[in-house]
Amino acid sequence: MSKILIIEDEEAIAELEKDYLELSGFEVEVEDNGTTGLARALSEDFDLFILDLMLPGIDGFEICRQIRDKKNTPILMVSARKDDIDKIRGLGLGADDYITKPFSPSELVARVKAHLARYERLIGDGLPQNDVIEIRGLKIDKTARRVWVNDEEKTLTTKEFDLLTFLASNPNHVYTKDELFKEIWDMESVGDIATVTVHIKKIREKIEYDSSKPQYIETIWGVGYRFKI
Repeated sequence: MSKILIIEDEEAIAELEKDYLELSGFEVEVEDNGTTGLARALSEDFDLFILDLMLPGIDGFEICRQIRDKKNTPILMVSARKDDIDKIRGLGLGADDYITKPFSPSELVARVKAHLARYERLIGDGLPQNDVIEIRGLKIDKTARRVWVNDEEKTLTTKEFDLLTFLASNPNHVYTKDELFKEIWDMESVGDIATVTVHIKKIREKIEYDSSKPQYIETIWGVGYRFKI
């Protein structure tokens, strides 16, 4: 399901856009302030942005510029300003489309679908897809070696990332500490399996809501660990 962020301070318009997009099968989030909207746009993963121009905090032009500096995600500008100079400026900053108010909600949905389809074709034709594991709010990007929990990025050491990725790539399989040490550290444990225990503890502190009651990495007493799905 594609995820869309609407940054719009007019509540009635934002709700109208949200309702029509959700009826069309999209997941939609709304921010009514430019500053918080920009922060979410840069820190979270969305498939498309719908952006008003006149916003409290930071205006739509600056939001568009900063998003485009970091991401290629489609941007649709929506504004009551009909002047060609605003359209030219918005498109020049990297917006993919410019829609003037008032507009037909069905037209907005059609444009959203068209831009998403075009973007997906471009990504599919030109760039390899990252190898990503997503399980119950945990997202592991194996290609970029990055980890998020509920959209909050977590910093893991090289071995912590390798250990988490190995377990998550082989869910419901119970591994002994010796097996994990050999797999991740590429050597026999030689009595140093405490290293595995320490790394599991650190990973849990970073990804678990309550590390004493882990929902991802489960301890199998007397045997080892497994990743639950």
